[in-house]
Amino acid sequence: MARIKESERGATPFQHLLGHNQEVMNRWNDLGTTLGDEGRLSSRLKEQVRRTLAQGNGCEYCKAKGKPEPHLFDEKTSIAVGFADVFLKLKGDIPDSIFKVLKETFSDEEISELCAFIAFTTASQYFGAMMGLKA
Repeated sequence: MARIKESERGATPFQHLLGHNQEVMNRWNDLGTTLGDEGRLSSRLKEQVRRTLAQGNGCEYCKAKGKPEPHLFDEKTSIAVGFADVFLKLKGDIPDSIFKVLKETFSDEEISELCAFIAFTTASQYFGAMMGLKA
């Protein structure tokens, strides 16, 4: 059971917790959809990054959706997942040398999308962890 009662708004347990404020839930969902959909980066790549972040961000609900699947990785996914691992270990204090590696494979637009996705996903997973959201 989560730390607060669920609202009646939303379609998922996560949304039920955000649903205490309808506007926040709606905007959070909209941004999550925008960042999770196909963009400069594939949704498949972003799902592997999400799974990687879930293992380190403390949300049991997010972890339950599965671990990373290395057998599905291509070169870009491997680098993006590696970057997510570095982010987790360094708590966002990422050295320029790591961005140099990213720039060998990703465009600035892709790097921006990847970092936005990682930041938003981490915020979502921290929210789930703070609220004690279970699988």
